[in-house]
Amino acid sequence: MDRNRIDFMTWPRLRTRARTWGDRLLDAVYPRACAQCGAAPDALPFLCWECLADLHYVQPPFCSQCGDPVPGHIDHEYCCAFCFRTPPAFDLARSAVRYEGAVGWAIRDVKYHGATWRIPDLVHLLDGCLQAHYNLLTFDAVCYVPLYPAKRRERGFNQAEWLARVLARPYGWPVARKALSRIKDTGSQTHLTAAQRAANVLGVFKVLRPDQVEGKRILLVDDVMTTGATVNACARVLRRAGAASVHVLTVARG
Repeated sequence: MDRNRIDFMTWPRLRTRARTWGDRLLDAVYPRACAQCGAAPDALPFLCWECLADLHYVQPPFCSQCGDPVPGHIDHEYCCAFCFRTPPAFDLARSAVRYEGAVGWAIRDVKYHGATWRIPDLVHLLDGCLQAHYNLLTFDAVCYVPLYPAKRRERGFNQAEWLARVLARPYGWPVARKALSRIKDTGSQTHLTAAQRAANVLGVFKVLRPDQVEGKRILLVDDVMTTGATVNACARVLRRAGAASVHVLTVARG
């Protein structure tokens, strides 16, 4: 092929073909397996259609503010007791799926075993949630829940940062990578109650770069939202630093 005849429209197609050939070669040498059932994935890079369909997507009815799903039938806008008693600092919070099954396993594999190749599958779910709930909104910057520096060094990366970066790229939204910092180590909150979690994150976060936040519409990204204490603490300091709005988006809801 004459290189002089390859125009700017041709190069992207060639790059796509090269990636496809490369993926096929890697699949032949290192076969991929569905994160849930172990079968060859055909829906996403590491998830098959059957397991994708089995995910428990967060659907109404749920709290109109924090997005926490509730059982039963509710035919009107609903606000949970927690948000009613203590309105959160964020405008809205939405999650794609429940923290269980293939997604729960994939998130733990990323966090504790460095399986960063599963990030695109998780971002696929994040983006679907973004389109479903925030499609009429636009954002000036994307933030993420930071790790304590020692924890980040131990893990080697922050999974929330990777999710934010991959999600933001096609939209052209800047990622405020140094705006928000975790200045105290809270340790694991797995076995804490909602009240204990809220107390545990007081004074934990700080905005280091107010210029990246002031007057901005912020999308705050994390992997899992359980009681909402962590994202609420982040949203609180972002609003104090002058953020115009804070909308939370997570892959899973615990």
